[in-house]
Amino acid sequence: MTVTELVSYDEALATYEPVMGLEVHVELGTKTKMFCGCATELGAEPNSQTCPTCLGLPGSLPVVNGIAVESAVKIGLALNCEIAEWCRFARKNYFYPDMPKNFQTSQYDEPIAFNGYLDVQLEDGEIFRVEIERAHMEEDTGKSTHVGGATGRIHGAQHSLLDYNRAGIPLIEIVTKPITGAGERAPEVAKAYVAELRELIKALGVSEARMEMGQMRCDVNLSLMPKGAEKFGTRSETKNVNSLRSVERAARFEIMRHAAVLNDGGTIIQETRHFHEEDGSTTSGRVKEEAEDYRYFPEPDLVPVAPAREWVEELRKGLPELPRVRRNRLREEWGVSEHDMQSILNAGAVDLITVTIEAGADATSARKWWMGELSRIANEEGIGLGLLPITPAQVARIATLIAEGSLNDKLGREVIKHVVNDEGEPDEIIEKRGLKIVSDEGALGTAVDEAIAANAGIADKIRSGKVAAAGALVGAVMKATRGQADAARVRELILEKLGVEG
Repeated sequence: MTVTELVSYDEALATYEPVMGLEVHVELGTKTKMFCGCATELGAEPNSQTCPTCLGLPGSLPVVNGIAVESAVKIGLALNCEIAEWCRFARKNYFYPDMPKNFQTSQYDEPIAFNGYLDVQLEDGEIFRVEIERAHMEEDTGKSTHVGGATGRIHGAQHSLLDYNRAGIPLIEIVTKPITGAGERAPEVAKAYVAELRELIKALGVSEARMEMGQMRCDVNLSLMPKGAEKFGTRSETKNVNSLRSVERAARFEIMRHAAVLNDGGTIIQETRHFHEEDGSTTSGRVKEEAEDYRYFPEPDLVPVAPAREWVEELRKGLPELPRVRRNRLREEWGVSEHDMQSILNAGAVDLITVTIEAGADATSARKWWMGELSRIANEEGIGLGLLPITPAQVARIATLIAEGSLNDKLGREVIKHVVNDEGEPDEIIEKRGLKIVSDEGALGTAVDEAIAANAGIADKIRSGKVAAAGALVGAVMKATRGQADAARVRELILEKLGVEG
């Protein structure tokens, strides 16, 4: 089915109720793999971080990574889950080149965390509760690179290259219960949930959760049922979606695709699907297996995991301030609205503004520069705010110089431009380029006298009581000083020289 055959989103929602399930895989930031001592550093030579255990060679035995278990418990606690007193690993059997053992060590019917929830805030401030089915531990697969063909996928490829460095890296898979009742906002709920989960994971310090690097990825399960029905429809699973925007687009596309198939009297096939970033569409992958197809059975080479209750409670007490609580606190401290805080969150600027304030800027200035000039530059460059070559400390220094009267906003923007162009620290740039505000009263007085002389008609208006006309003379002085005068002081001098009360 092509994009042109879809029904409209409004038409789909008029007839059907969407049901979603989101499965998010998070790569943990441990130094070693889940069941062996191999390193987990990104960018290493292919197949250089492997051993008999993660390659599944005969006679090798796995050992559970204790830090990974601790990270799993922290995630479960932060998601308001119950933590299992006793759980086991299982073998999930399937045959594919990226899994050298021909099975994945995972958890099946005995996850380490279960029955939780995460409250997420939508753009208009509404809170939507997403219930969590489980969070379980497992290992990642290797990486297949398909060479040849037009799509970069296995179909049509001439050959494939396999890198097992990633095989065995610790994963936590977080699975929601069926998400119902979101209606037309289902794609927005999906995006908000993954965004909130990413912030939570980062706050816990268990992963950088960088979606563009595959450290966090989402499978979007979606089905439709006729309005008023109680039985869920057949679901599709769009695999490995790796950005917030794409999660929203994948859910929206599948709603329209499912509706088109059902309206035509067709049947939805339970299958995996690939998401295409270029147009927001999905295409068929493979028919989806059921749990029994994986022939799960308990992993005989690993002992059960039994987290002590005292240890679990210690971890609970040590949890950091969670993202939504922190945002609400910062919103009150910064004096911003819910809408403005959501914009700051969407821009990825919460931490940047926080660190800028810690470096000496006031909240208003820090927010203004990151959400104004710096966001503009980032948009022009097509990169995230955090990737701009300017630090919160440098932004704080510019804000401080403005507060002290050494710079004005125009000069501040100029300094920012040169910092981003890697010309040095703010003070060096100001000195080198002569960007400091002209504060010499003699030089300012001369510039004011010249402006008055050149604009006699305007000066007469001001003398006659039309004080607003002073703006034109201020502009003339600012132009003469290349924007480096203090506009407020210039206005005071103009009125003084013309004998007019301000």
